[in-house]
Parts: sequence; C-alpha cells; structure tokens
Amino acid sequence: MLITPPLILIAIVLLYLFSSINVLAEYERAVIFRLGKLLPQPKGPGLIFVFMPIDRMIRVSLRTIVHDVPPQDIITRDNVSVKVNAVVYFRVIDPRRAIVEVENYMYATSQLAQTTLRSVLGQAELDGLLASRDQLNQQLQHILDEQTDSWGIKVSAVELKHVDLPQDMQRAMARQAEAEREKRAKIIHAEGELVASEKLAQAAAVLDRQPSAITLRYLQTLNEIASEQNSTIIFPLPLDLLRVLSPKS
Repeated sequence: MLITPPLILIAIVLLYLFSSINVLAEYERAVIFRLGKLLPQPKGPGLIFVFMPIDRMIRVSLRTIVHDVPPQDIITRDNVSVKVNAVVYFRVIDPRRAIVEVENYMYATSQLAQTTLRSVLGQAELDGLLASRDQLNQQLQHILDEQTDSWGIKVSAVELKHVDLPQDMQRAMARQAEAEREKRAKIIHAEGELVASEKLAQAAAVLDRQPSAITLRYLQTLNEIASEQNSTIIFPLPLDLLRVLSPKS
C-alpha cells in the first residue's frame, strides 16, 4: 500500500482529534482558556473537545470538600489558652471564579478558615466556647461563606471538633463541678430537713390535741420492738404515771 502525503495528513488530523477528546464525570467541570482568554461558560459533564495547544483545560470538582483545620492555639476572652480544631465543608459553585479570582482556592480557603477560627474564638469566653458551639459554628460559617463568595466557593457548614484544655484548667473545672454538686446536695438535704420539721410539728400538734393518740403510738412502738428477735428488755410504764412525774407548767 502506497502511503501518500494526503493519507499522512488525514492520519495526523484523526490522531489530533482523538487526542482532543476528554470525558468529564458528572461532578466535574472544565474551565477552558483559549489563547489565554477564559471561555464564557465551563464545559461538561460528558464528552468535550479540548484543542491543544490553543486550549488549556483545568478540571474542577463540584463535590463537597471536607477540610480538616489543623489545631489552632487560641487565647479566649477570659485569657485561657486552648487548642481548637474544626472541620469546614465547602464546594465550588462557580468554577470560572474559583480558578480566575484566586490562585489556589483550596489553600486560600484553608488559610482563611484558620485565621477566622482564631479571630472568632478569641472573642469568646471559655464557658461560651464549651457550651455555645452551635452559635459559634453558625458565626464561623457565615463569615467564611461571605468572604469566599467572590471566589465562587460555598461554605455549607463549620463544625468545631475538639477543644483541648490545659491540665490545670481541667483540674480547676473538676473542682468547680464537685463544689457545685456538694452545694446542690447540701441544699437538697436542708430542704428535706425543713419538710421533715414541718411534718413533725404537724404531728406534734395532732398528738397534743388527741391525748389517746400518744397511747396508740406508744403501744405500736412496743409491738414493733416485740416483733423483732432481739435481747431488749422493756418495762412498760403507765402514761398516767409519766404525766404525774412530769413537771407542771
């Protein structure tokens, strides 16, 4: 078979066309620069043509990215040094701006998350940092989402993962919690004593109005003692004799 120049040219064109074929997944978009100029719309998903070297393609994933913010040394508003790390959930909503407006949107978002974490948590007190995480998460998410909007990034959530307290602060909080529990126990005990004293006063008033009631109570006590197997010896005395011996008011 004779290879002629037209056949060689056709083969080169076919090879060039095949090399220009790119397949993008459903979650991917292609930002195309044609002779250095950005095309109006990203391409994909599916089959696209990228004509090299005229075109330059940058793949951008639209999936949610889970970024683990490294532990940050933070001094709270009440001068307590803690280490806090967090998780940031974000995704690209505008591939063109994510490539053109910032050099590396992953690195930029990571650095912005770290600085915002230190700034926001540094204005909170330790008790608020431990008890009001939901509010702090919403505040962090709002700030990050507002600042990354010009990059075509959507921050969907920020979650504080772990707050590492110094050992001295942990011991102090443990002593405080123990003191709170002791205080509640003493208050409950005092309330019980108050209720018991009120009931005893009411019982004494009833016995004072009904002299026969004290006799019944006396006999019931004797019955309870006699029913137990013990070596207690009881010498019952008439209550009238006790009244005679008692001093008169």
